Amino acid sequence: MYSIDNKQYPCSTSLTMKYIGGKWKAVILIHLIEKKRYSELRKECKVITERTLSLQLKELEEDGLITRTVHTNKPPLRVDYELTSFGRTLIPLLQAIAQWGSKTAETLKL
Repeated sequence: MYSIDNKQYPCSTSLTMKYIGGKWKAVILIHLIEKKRYSELRKECKVITERTLSLQLKELEEDGLITRTVHTNKPPLRVDYELTSFGRTLIPLLQAIAQWGSKTAETLKL
């Protein structure tokens, strides 16, 4: 049993899913292996609604996986996102997930 922020997780897999679970978090994280501006991220994640992207980015930031840097204080804002050192520990896992997806698509001819 694992306990983080007063929440109990029965196994290490459920703890991992706390951070990358959900429909879009892993997708966003893999795009942030390289630092990106919000507008670049938005273009790369076209199927994610702007509201969902913003909410997921906030959750990832709260979880300590990404940092948000605002470079201007008047509109239009220039905002960068990048993985934290904690977030970078997910890179091998994210790459393995992406590789598995590619092989599965190839095998099933999708």
